[in-house]
Amino acid sequence: MEQRHLGRTGLRVSRIGLGTLTWGRDTDQHDAAEQLKAFWEAGGTLVDTADVYGGGEAEYLLGRLTEGLVPRRDLVIATKAGSVADPYRRFNGSRGHLLAALDASLERLGTDHVDLWQIHAFDPVTPLEETLQAVDLAVSTGRARYAGVSNFCGWQLAKAATWQLASPGVRTRLASTQMEYSLLQRGVEREVLPAALDLGVGLLPSSPLGRGVLTGKYRTGTPADSRGASELLAPFVEPYLDDPAGRIVDAVATAADGLATTALQVALAWVRDRPGVVAPIVGARNAQQLTEALSVEALSLPDEICQALDDVSAPVHRYPDQDWSTL
Repeated sequence: MEQRHLGRTGLRVSRIGLGTLTWGRDTDQHDAAEQLKAFWEAGGTLVDTADVYGGGEAEYLLGRLTEGLVPRRDLVIATKAGSVADPYRRFNGSRGHLLAALDASLERLGTDHVDLWQIHAFDPVTPLEETLQAVDLAVSTGRARYAGVSNFCGWQLAKAATWQLASPGVRTRLASTQMEYSLLQRGVEREVLPAALDLGVGLLPSSPLGRGVLTGKYRTGTPADSRGASELLAPFVEPYLDDPAGRIVDAVATAADGLATTALQVALAWVRDRPGVVAPIVGARNAQQLTEALSVEALSLPDEICQALDDVSAPVHRYPDQDWSTL
């Protein structure tokens, strides 16, 4: 699998990443092992997790699998910290919480460092410089090799990345930002992606298949074994089952028919090759699903197909994104 630099750093990662959101909850150790082995054998290196996935079980599973199944040195392990199970405070970006969470992640993962440590979300009640100081401490103490953020809007990303570049002393350049990005969710193109491109921050798209909707599986109803049929995840899928989304899914299916491939591969290839994108993070229910996603490596969409998909899914960006004189 092709390797790409993560932002403006020396770290190289596979251009498809493996997500572990359901590990330890819907994905048991056997299925997780099959996925990780298939991913590794295909040349994949970037495995993305978080301290809250499965209540910590996702990290624990990944740690067990790197003990005997896949060599730790062959993987780029990325995890996150900052989300908390508190209805009154969803995110905690304080230095104390973040560093304690990182130490707990390392223990579950069974490693002395993570390759990429990401702040899971922006905490509006903690000074940003305090959050970023935790990043610097994590890297300077060797517990993390590189750092990034997740779910930061445009101004938040620009402020954080600029602070790290401009502040005096040894600061850690932000390598990445992880955001939802797909043909069904192109909101990052408004401000996040321009900021990332300008500041040399690589984009790691989450939910690149539109929460599974872009595979076309929901075109004739909700499959019983799908996320849309799950009591826990149905609200996650439902926003992408409206008529505008249906038109985009139909266009993807038409493109797939014309290219003699699948809708999954068309949707994934589109986001993988967007400007600024480093590696879409793919979460699969089983190894068979993951193998189909990994087969996208051989597919490059023709320019005409890309343009048609761009047109049918284009978000409305007006003032101030466009020059006022054209409005």
